[in-house]
Amino acid sequence: MSVVIVLDGAVRGRLTVTVSPFAELAACLHVLTEHGHHAGRTAWARQVTDSAAPEFRAGLRRFAPLWTALRWRGFYPGLDASAPPGHGSPPGALPLDLFAELTAYTCASGYHGFAFGRVLRDRTQAAALRQAASGLAEPHLRLAEDLLRDPQALRAELAGFVELCRRVFFDALWAQTEPALARAAHRVRQRLADEGPAAALVSLSPSGARVAGEAAGGPERVVFDKVHHAVVSPARTPLVLIPTLYGAPHLLVKNEPGLPPVVHFPVETPDVGVTLARSRMLALTDPRRVRLCRLIARQAMTTADLAARLSMTRPQVSRHLRVLRDLGLVRVERNGRYVHYGLDLAAVERLGRDVAVALQY
Repeated sequence: MSVVIVLDGAVRGRLTVTVSPFAELAACLHVLTEHGHHAGRTAWARQVTDSAAPEFRAGLRRFAPLWTALRWRGFYPGLDASAPPGHGSPPGALPLDLFAELTAYTCASGYHGFAFGRVLRDRTQAAALRQAASGLAEPHLRLAEDLLRDPQALRAELAGFVELCRRVFFDALWAQTEPALARAAHRVRQRLADEGPAAALVSLSPSGARVAGEAAGGPERVVFDKVHHAVVSPARTPLVLIPTLYGAPHLLVKNEPGLPPVVHFPVETPDVGVTLARSRMLALTDPRRVRLCRLIARQAMTTADLAARLSMTRPQVSRHLRVLRDLGLVRVERNGRYVHYGLDLAAVERLGRDVAVALQY
């Protein structure tokens, strides 16, 4: 599956790059709740949660569905059609019906197959929400029930928790991170101006690929390898690009019905995408290739030496080495008229980490 951004008619001005404190707050809350997904932030997450008051930890648990599997759209810009592109507003200031609709989608952990535009007044929609939330882990159902019972109270409680986050950690964190996010946004704006939207979008992810219109028999587009499918057309609705520090390694594409799509991208992209990580794992499932790697892990060797030790022909060894070299797992050393091949142990050691990051990206 993939997210496809169709660039036909995506003229300058249809892509907006901005920074968003609420989007970064959502990323931080995700790390605090799911810090097992973010090994580099584990110490920070534990420091914040261990030193915080009990009501903060209770809020993290209560509102967890808003920033775990499906990030709540209320944290992102574009909800106010009269506001400038990229402009956000406090989540607690949302109109009640919109607040209920977006929260219901999050409690159901999905947008496809559901219609929650009248969830506060339509018994069928309310029943669908309860049914969907009941199949998910707590507190999805509890949050859905609270929404249906008293949406105004829930909205006020969420606004209070956001204010608590500011005091506990986020005001200080935003002062530190906003300059870095502003620089990242400037770089993407510059690339948009200098190289166009395709190059700018591809630069956001190692899994991004540019597909020329002539080759594909259609308009030019950029494709991101994701676990869900979506088609985004900036010509129809403006696309908002938002950098994140604490959201890494996730690249999120928010494409809710009737709202401007958002790409929430890490400031630093991973070196290895899911396609390369998968190819490296598959390359090491061949028993002959594993034997070859065991030999060159000890010392660099020539093709002739490897062929003799492995009882293979030189062309066979060369084909295996070419696969490993193209995947970045083998280094080449030239010594006079000899070419020696050695295993890149650092790349092999990173396989587990690269796979974990790529699967989350």
